[in-house]
Amino acid sequence: MVTAHFAFLQLLLLSLLLASGVAMPTEEGVPSFHMDNVIQIIEELERLNPQWEILDTVQYFRQWHNYNNAYLEHLLGKLSPASQGLKQDPKEPQGNPMGQKFSPSYSSFLVKVLKHQVIGDVESGVVLTPDGTSVAVSPLIIGIEAGLKRNTRVITGLDSLIAATLGKDLGLSLLNFRNGLQSKALGPNGCWDNISRAQVYVLLDDPSPVTDAFINGAMDGVVLGAHLSIPDKPNSYNLSALLKDYYVSSGTKKPKNDVDLRSNFRRSLFAALVNVSVLQDQALASVLLYKNLSSDSHLVALDETRLHDPVKQGIQEFYETYVECPTIIPRCMWGAQPYKGTPTNLTLPLKFVYIHHTYEPGQPCTTFEQCAADMRSMQRFHQNDRQWDDIGYSFVAGSDGYLYEGRGWFWVGAHTKGHNSLGYGVSFIGNYMEEIPAGFTLSLVKDSFTTCGVRKGHLVPNYTIHGHRQLVATSCPGDALYSEISTWKHFKDVQKIHQQKSK
Repeated sequence: MVTAHFAFLQLLLLSLLLASGVAMPTEEGVPSFHMDNVIQIIEELERLNPQWEILDTVQYFRQWHNYNNAYLEHLLGKLSPASQGLKQDPKEPQGNPMGQKFSPSYSSFLVKVLKHQVIGDVESGVVLTPDGTSVAVSPLIIGIEAGLKRNTRVITGLDSLIAATLGKDLGLSLLNFRNGLQSKALGPNGCWDNISRAQVYVLLDDPSPVTDAFINGAMDGVVLGAHLSIPDKPNSYNLSALLKDYYVSSGTKKPKNDVDLRSNFRRSLFAALVNVSVLQDQALASVLLYKNLSSDSHLVALDETRLHDPVKQGIQEFYETYVECPTIIPRCMWGAQPYKGTPTNLTLPLKFVYIHHTYEPGQPCTTFEQCAADMRSMQRFHQNDRQWDDIGYSFVAGSDGYLYEGRGWFWVGAHTKGHNSLGYGVSFIGNYMEEIPAGFTLSLVKDSFTTCGVRKGHLVPNYTIHGHRQLVATSCPGDALYSEISTWKHFKDVQKIHQQKSK
């Protein structure tokens, strides 16, 4: 109860800040922290150095802010002469590495985005992507370099791609948490002070070094690095084109094979490359390598047997939360207005999931921009026209690969009259009288959401799925979608449930 109440107060303050349009003071001339701006700067860097290959570009970034430490040099090797030739005095990181041809504001921006750190509740070195999620840039860039070198720098028992992006940082964070050196092992998520002029990224809970944004960046680094490591794959395209294809797309639009190489699907793409057993082994091997190269007194005192259990157990929990659970876009990211009054907390775990379609908006949303606008529209209708306290649904499934937080895991919703306190109301954006959502959108709710709810203790293992029309006189969730969910394992007929109870 305390956690839910604290979360409500925190979201209320963030919602008021975003609704007021107030942004933190910004440095004049410095671009906002959007992936689009990172790509634009990389394009300028490539224009000034047409002879560079993609490896030269990513190695150039490794020179900034202690990237070239002993651990990374062991994994990735020495820097190439091309990128070394442009290295400025490391004591002057605010200088202009490209001379007068390269904008000083670009140099300043690069300094900030390439240095990931958490100070208090503010995380830096993070940018907002077009899909509505935030990523740390450093593990992304390192992953691309590691992928390009994956087949040439072979270290026995270690995958340099996983070790360079996620393995070491994940393993160390789990160990430090177990040893009482930090209050949280993983996460949290965060929100920007202003979506259009992103400057300050504020975390939503006690921080760990391995935040959600860091994990996103590391996963993207693994996905793109693995893509580049495929033997005989042509690497003639440049870094800006690679990032533009991955992050800046026209939405999902039911891609071929249901999953495409885009940031929206980072969790499923990562899962296809790295299973939990591999990640456990690689995280442990990464920590041991770092221990051998480091003078960290906390690590030196630990032998391998004392490292094994915390890392193995922690990786299992990480995988369940960050790979198998769906990405949920928080309220502050889609621009939710504050809850009117004080929400009523649910009594968990719940026994039911009620499936809806929105009907209006009538079309599936395939981009963050569209889905966020639909969420705001529905909240306005529910709060202003129907005079409800908030958007009625617990969660909403977009066709962009993400769930959107409505009233969330802990608050009673307004979705299924007479049953709001008994189950979660999950709605698919669109009108599904004649067609069903894309396969990956259905799986988001049918598989990822429900499995995650059970693991978190929010749903009972033998939960029941109902369509809205089974409990209320309505056509919702549409004929086609209702026909689809009636085939799901946990779907049950209401009459049969009543008959079972009467026996």
